[in-house]
Amino acid sequence: MDPLSDVLSLLKPRNHMAAAFDAAGEWSIQFVDQQHSIKCGAVANGRCWLTVEGVAAPVLLDTGDCFLLPAGRPFRMATDLGLAPVEARQIFPPARSGGIVTRNGGGEFFLVSARFMLEGAHAGILLGLLPPIIHIRDAAGQAALRWSVERMIEEMRDPQPGGFLLVRHHAHMVLLQALRLHLSALAGGVGWLFALGDRQIGTAIAAIHGDPARRWTLPDLAAVSGMSRSAFALRFKEMVGSSPMEYLTRWRMLLAGDRLANSGDAVSSIALSLGYESESAFSTAFKRVMGCPPRSYARRGRSSTASLRGS
Repeated sequence: MDPLSDVLSLLKPRNHMAAAFDAAGEWSIQFVDQQHSIKCGAVANGRCWLTVEGVAAPVLLDTGDCFLLPAGRPFRMATDLGLAPVEARQIFPPARSGGIVTRNGGGEFFLVSARFMLEGAHAGILLGLLPPIIHIRDAAGQAALRWSVERMIEEMRDPQPGGFLLVRHHAHMVLLQALRLHLSALAGGVGWLFALGDRQIGTAIAAIHGDPARRWTLPDLAAVSGMSRSAFALRFKEMVGSSPMEYLTRWRMLLAGDRLANSGDAVSSIALSLGYESESAFSTAFKRVMGCPPRSYARRGRSSTASLRGS
């Protein structure tokens, strides 16, 4: 798989809810903290403001725009940010996936949204790779995204047999298409997504993901990227925020964490499969990156996964 698919596979996004909001007039709605989740939305008609806790600048969403909120922070949507917000639970009943909630009679603003619950104790680490707001403006080249949004709206407005599953599948497509469009639009900056969009550094990251057990060295990765060792090390650090070897170790530990929580494989077997000759060396690296020994992580991860699946 490619690195973006790798990360999403570890996050295991499970569509918890897909619904629509049809509004008119003035409104302001506050949404609570939604940890271990990604919120995805697309504005089919109208415009509104979006603010996210901890992000200074509000975002104006217009017809055709899409947004992702990977951090699970509290957020507000409003026609006017000067209005006092109403808590979402006062407007949205115990949600029915695939339903449409109407405000003030509807007809002026229409939003399709989905929330994806994430499994695994490492979700917080992986979500840290993404910015708190991803705003994708309506533009050419979004045909696939528009198609998925339109199909979701059709199924919600005119439910047909099998519509529940179709809405969920289209919601996953919207999430993937939005991330793909965001990735293609990146130019400059710091962070993992920026690095994926860079031809040379992205190639090195893809090589790490393609064979994480290989005994990669800095010269090896520099050669893959077609750069000198010093130039590669500097550029990788500037773009990703960590050194190539630190990134390699962290990715190995994330893979290990997923297997510890879900596979039941022995620690020694996982260590060997990720290029470690001794369990002790692996355990030391794992504790440094993940904050606890492998066996403790496995117990905690299985408990967390079971809890999410039961929610």
